[in-house]
Amino acid sequence: MTTDSTFRKHVLAGELLFGTWVGMGSPMVAEISGRAGFDWIVLDLEHGSVGEAGLLPMLLAVEGTPAVPLVRVEQASRLRIGRALDLGARGLVVPQVSNAEEAREIVSWMRFPPGGRRGVALPTRGLDYGAGGHASVDAKNQAMVGIFQIETREAVAEVEEIAAVDGADVLFVGPADLSHALGVRGLIDHEDYVAAIRRIGAAARAHGKAAGTLLWQPDHVRLYRDAGFSFFSVSSDGPIFDRALRQSLAATREAADRH
Repeated sequence: MTTDSTFRKHVLAGELLFGTWVGMGSPMVAEISGRAGFDWIVLDLEHGSVGEAGLLPMLLAVEGTPAVPLVRVEQASRLRIGRALDLGARGLVVPQVSNAEEAREIVSWMRFPPGGRRGVALPTRGLDYGAGGHASVDAKNQAMVGIFQIETREAVAEVEEIAAVDGADVLFVGPADLSHALGVRGLIDHEDYVAAIRRIGAAARAHGKAAGTLLWQPDHVRLYRDAGFSFFSVSSDGPIFDRALRQSLAATREAADRH
């Protein structure tokens, strides 16, 4: 859909962007997902079956499609973030970001000096194997997209401060984690959950950022759009694959029964 230099601009402009999570560990599934018309694809190292050793083939698969390859790291640590970026992730999803101090530290690991503390290793994929030289780091800093997951009561209470951090580009709600944290497990229409996402959406808008979430069902998009969200994951590869198989089998059985 976009190049590195424009994707972050689309995100921060609040444009409606759709992606999906890929966690099955298959480069072919990642490539098919990227060809399906999504704006971005998240390769999931936290809950997915792929590990760091298998990440490069997944990145290569998505890069051959119009979608932007993003990576959800296992945890917010300098090493995990640096490795994913060195392999060529064009943005990161970071789980369990609880406060502005954490957000600022994470951003520092995502950016090269003097704006951050990311190690400068020119021969890596993340710096195009050194093709741009030392001068290329500034453009990489400006293009990097930070997607920070708001999944706890503490994060909701601090969401305005998190949104104010330069580099915290998307406040991303994990609906399962957040609804459990609020004591309304899975009830995304509960008033406490709705109040939380409205606060998150308002904080994003106030600071020129985007709010996003993973949609369990297509019609849930209305709830989040009303709260000002614009960055949506359309389920993930496992549930989509499972649902498609079951629907195809049911339709075939029905057709056979009519014969």
